[in-house]
Amino acid sequence: MDPESQDYDFIVVGFGAAGLSAALSYAEASENWERPARIAVLERAPRAERGGATRWTGAFLRVDEQRNLDTDWVDHMRRVSGGLADEEYCRTLEQQTPETLRFLERHGVRIRFDDFPLPHTFHGGQPGMSAPASPDGGGASIVENLGNELEADPRVDVHYETEAFRLGLDDNGDVNSVLARGSDGRLRRLRGTAVVLACGGFEGNAEMLARYAGAGACDLPLIAPGVGNNRGDALRMTSELGADTAGQFDMIHAEPVDRRTDAADAVLYGFSYGIFLNGKLERFFDEGQNTWDNTFEHVGYEVWRNQNQEAYWIADAKTLSIPGIMNSLLSDVPPEQADTIEELADKLGVDPGGLDKAVAEFNAAIRPGEFGPFGFDAKHTTGLEPDKSNWAIPLDTAPFIGIPITAAVCFTYGGVRTDTSARVVTPSTTAIPGLYAAGEATGLFYHAYPPATSVLRSLIFGRRAAHHAAGFAR
Repeated sequence: MDPESQDYDFIVVGFGAAGLSAALSYAEASENWERPARIAVLERAPRAERGGATRWTGAFLRVDEQRNLDTDWVDHMRRVSGGLADEEYCRTLEQQTPETLRFLERHGVRIRFDDFPLPHTFHGGQPGMSAPASPDGGGASIVENLGNELEADPRVDVHYETEAFRLGLDDNGDVNSVLARGSDGRLRRLRGTAVVLACGGFEGNAEMLARYAGAGACDLPLIAPGVGNNRGDALRMTSELGADTAGQFDMIHAEPVDRRTDAADAVLYGFSYGIFLNGKLERFFDEGQNTWDNTFEHVGYEVWRNQNQEAYWIADAKTLSIPGIMNSLLSDVPPEQADTIEELADKLGVDPGGLDKAVAEFNAAIRPGEFGPFGFDAKHTTGLEPDKSNWAIPLDTAPFIGIPITAAVCFTYGGVRTDTSARVVTPSTTAIPGLYAAGEATGLFYHAYPPATSVLRSLIFGRRAAHHAAGFAR
């Protein structure tokens, strides 16, 4: 017997930035149709927890005040990926950024530009102190503004606590339905002329994470509760239809977080002026090799992959004196603070002699030069392994501060391959009729993630999917 069925024009799987922008854009595009379009949005979480990863992120946006994407970003993607990233996709993202942010603002999400205490390369690829952009209220603002608007639209049905199980095809091979399971455990078939998969990567699926990312994946905590709902559904369902993949499957976006707290997104960005030590109280990373935005992911990955998920960040009063520095330490627990290195070691639960030795060796290796926290200052060390390339200042002034660090997974790199209209494609680049995907369900990144673009690409390609599907339906 066929499961209970409902008919829609457009079915969206996922309630994060990609899914919300897709559903709302389709609603806009179909406003003047003779027959009102019917739209379904499926969300695995209950209403109070809706929004996936988007709900929990601060959502930096790599744009200037004219809403233009960083002019270096496409070239940056080519450099870090070794030419593997889809350049046409990246160019489309660049072109669509201004209009997509205007769309966001039309729907009540205010873009703000707040000062940040660290230099970044969000504008033109060179270190600078311009205020980075983000939604006022972070990603939660996107979820609430767009989500509430969809809930108020009589053409839209939001199905909470509903999992997408399988895609259905008509006799021609067009995707025409989603088989879904509700909280009662029963299956329902939602029929529609187009389906968008916007349900994230596979970081919430321990089996898939271990299969692709490798040994030790079970030790990765999730950076926020919402990413636990990213179970690889898009990848699983599309692989059954012969869809292609993109992105580096054995790489993840990991971030260094405070391991004293379970709070979401407790990321340490402001590490450049101190030092990292592993569980053996040995340095393992050049904290000054680049600006924080180009290194924080690599710190997180290194802590997980090679440092047994144990590290410590150590700094002193000179770091504390940098204006606004606490805004770059996102934990809800302040750093441990002490008048001596030995006292700090006790608070961190590490060997006082080992910590004192590590700090003394670092201090002795620092070369003369002027400390310049707002750009590369070439103040470095010599004779260490590894040396510190910039911002090498002695740790000799109380109070001394420290944070115990672990790595948390934020999203996965590998996913479904799409074209610039967000259509899911086969290895021959043939689009599968009626099937789209957007956001972190789709693969793009290789070797590194140039940050402040994840939410942005989700919004852009959710809209691209909706516009293409609405044009086809019309």
